[in-house]
Amino acid sequence: MNDEQLIADLHSRWVFGWERNEGDVPFDFRRTFDGFYDFGSPEVRLYDDFDPEQRVATTAAAYGSIWEPSFHRMVSAHHAVHDGPHVIAGHDLAASTLTFVARITMPDGTTDIRTTTSLVWRRTPDGWRIVREHNSTKALPAGDLDGMLPAHEGPCEAELR
Repeated sequence: MNDEQLIADLHSRWVFGWERNEGDVPFDFRRTFDGFYDFGSPEVRLYDDFDPEQRVATTAAAYGSIWEPSFHRMVSAHHAVHDGPHVIAGHDLAASTLTFVARITMPDGTTDIRTTTSLVWRRTPDGWRIVREHNSTKALPAGDLDGMLPAHEGPCEAELR
């Protein structure tokens, strides 16, 4: 597998790391994404406009702390890749873009979204790791994804392994 294919596979698998089913074990960002983000780099910049406070995290651990509270309250989150991934890769850096759709169910209701995600990957001794992330999300009309997402049963973290 060449670097472009490897990054494409990683980016697709990354999307489904955010998958949640009712009854899953509590979301643990580090456990789920340890093989994706560079947890040791001082050069990490991670941003997602779906964060109501629109914070820019400068470490992977800080990024996880943005999302863990919401994911602990979440009933479910189901995703499908809509477009991509599209990858360009050099020797030590690669960039990938992908668009996904998701249905996020919280105790007080459901939100359908479409997100375009751009990731920058750095080759490390442990493999390719995310050092930059930018996600732009648009809320969709209620029910817009009806029939577009596969049915899910049971924990999904095994899909990452």
